Amino acid sequence: MIKEACVETFEEALLAEQRGADRIELCSDLYLDGLTPSAELMQKTCSHLKIPVMVMIRPKPGNFVYSESDILQMKSEIDQAKKTGAAGVVFGLLTPENTIDEANTRQLAEYAKPLLVTFHKAIDVLDDPVEGVRTLKKIEGIQRILTSGGKPTAMEGQTKLGEMMHAAEGNITILVAGKVLSSNLTAVQRATGAKEFHGRRIVGDLKA
Repeated sequence: MIKEACVETFEEALLAEQRGADRIELCSDLYLDGLTPSAELMQKTCSHLKIPVMVMIRPKPGNFVYSESDILQMKSEIDQAKKTGAAGVVFGLLTPENTIDEANTRQLAEYAKPLLVTFHKAIDVLDDPVEGVRTLKKIEGIQRILTSGGKPTAMEGQTKLGEMMHAAEGNITILVAGKVLSSNLTAVQRATGAKEFHGRRIVGDLKA
């Protein structure tokens, strides 16, 4: 079972590692559902931690529809993640019609190489996240999809999560999120049958 802790400070990252997290998702501004962390935070976290650090690439709050200038900024942030030694990046792009933005997702996944890529919870905004999995499966370079099955919690989304895992056919890892806590992790694992889990409090409360 892989536990990915979502953090927004160096101190939280360090504490998560000490408490047994297998991987970190590093963000800023989690009250806005996570934005790209500063270059300084990337550098400090990636240079001190022994576990892999996945860096959020999200230049603005709100929806997941990005302009050409946004894409350029995301490329610059990916460059920064590479420079600081991140294991991978996390992003999600949709079209104004609320489908996966295939062209730009493909472009950024290619640009991010050799970093690992997770497509984040933007997939949960889709009318049919399962169809989103089928689309992402065709894009080279995407290793994981972070999702709660289109529901607020993993437990509520467990049926859809099962369908998404079936659609992924083992080609993409479904990284289960949605109020996954240290206290309910075993129950979520039993309910979903997944192997990788993500949460703000997956190794306990990291707030001082």
